[in-house]
Order: sequence, then C-alpha cells, then structure tokens
Amino acid sequence: MAVDNELYNEPGTWWDDDRPMATLLALTVARFGYFEEALGKHGVSLRGKRVLDIGCGGGLLAEEFARAGAEVTGIDPSLESLEAARTHARQNGLDIEYRHGIAEEVPFADHEFDLVYCCDVLEHVSDVDRSVSEAARVLKAGGWYLFDTINRTARSKLVMIKLFQEWSAFRWAPRDLHDWDKFVTPEELERSFTRHGLKNEEFVGFVPGRSPLQVLSLLRNRAKGRLSYGEMGRQMQITVSRTDISGGYGGHARKTR
Repeated sequence: MAVDNELYNEPGTWWDDDRPMATLLALTVARFGYFEEALGKHGVSLRGKRVLDIGCGGGLLAEEFARAGAEVTGIDPSLESLEAARTHARQNGLDIEYRHGIAEEVPFADHEFDLVYCCDVLEHVSDVDRSVSEAARVLKAGGWYLFDTINRTARSKLVMIKLFQEWSAFRWAPRDLHDWDKFVTPEELERSFTRHGLKNEEFVGFVPGRSPLQVLSLLRNRAKGRLSYGEMGRQMQITVSRTDISGGYGGHARKTR
C-alpha cells in the first residue's frame, strides 16, 4: 500500500486541536521529556547546541528544542508544513530556521550539527538506511542522533493500522497514513546504525498511560465527535516504557566515527 502524505500538506493542520495532527502534541511532550532526560544523563545540555530536525513538519518538536536553548534548523518535504512551522514560530517569538529538504538527501555539509533528530519520519521515507546515513553524515563526531518510529509487530498492525486507520468505530487517522510493511524493527534500525557509525544507547517505548479499555473508549469518543483530536491525545497520557517497544518506540544513539 502506498503511504498518503497529503495530510501534511493541508493548511492549518499542525496546531489545530480539531485536526488529526493535534494527537502528536501529546506525544511531543513525552518524547521531548525523554530526549532531554537521556541527554542529561550523558552530561549534555541543549543550550547553544546546533540541532537539525529531519522531517520537522509543523515544528512541534523544533519549538521544544528552541525553548531549551538550542539553535534549531528544521527540514521537511512539505512546503505547507514549513510555512505552518514558520508562522507558529514567529507568533511565539522563536528563532528557528526552516528549509525544504528530505531525509534521504539532507541539504547540509558533513559534520555540521551537534545533534540530529528524526521523529515520525522513518516509517514514511523511501529508504530508511539512506536516511540514517544522511543523519550520521551531518553529525559531528560524538554527536547524538535521537529518533522515534513504529515497530513492525502484530500489536502495531492491530493498533496503528486496524484501530487507528481502518475500523470505523475507532479510527481517527486517514486510511493510508501508514503502511505496516514500512514500519521499522529495532533490529533493522540497529543494523543501520552500525553501518553508519552510530552506537545505540537504548530503545524505549512510547505507550498510553491508560488501560486498553480506556484507550478504546477514548478512540470511540473521538470517532463519535465527543472529543477533539488534541483532547484524545492528552487523555491518552503517553508515557515512556522501558519494557514495551512493540508499538511506537524511540531512543538515542551516539556517533562514534
């Protein structure tokens, strides 16, 4: 199945509580918190660091890194998303540079960035290994690669495809937003890291802090129009798991060469 990325080209999508992308705002809180904590354990402060956001979309994560004192540049293939990101950053007094670009051909020279992150992207690209290679190329030696994506498991097929996209009683996302065959296992990702001089430190899961029945209830209420997308995401209470990486997962890796 071909992935339809047109959702990312719709104007006004990224910061509107009543649009599907608002669900990512809740995930953004959890993953930025994880990234900041993980870097802190290695004695790394974001202040003054040159940071690249690959697949920045409307700037959800870019703004978090900018508020933490990083010098952020974001790239994305969607001109509409870039314009939304620029507008929102300007409205919030944030100095973030946004450029057109894709993960497989990052438009920067070697060793330009202290930190690169790639979130909600690897499951959409045409070439995962090439995307990892490009991220590693523009990283300085000793720099950090932060990521999240979706594992290719029976659970992710049930949740991300069937519940979120296909079953009308629960679905909230476009039917072809994700293709299960394009999901990336941790083993595949780690092999790619090794090929390109990245040493993975850990994998963690990003999971709802609610019970399965509560999650189903939230999805049902969203499908019936009783909850906004943003409110559904917030009530999911996304948290970090060190034991469950069967769905959405992420982590951090260091460039060793």
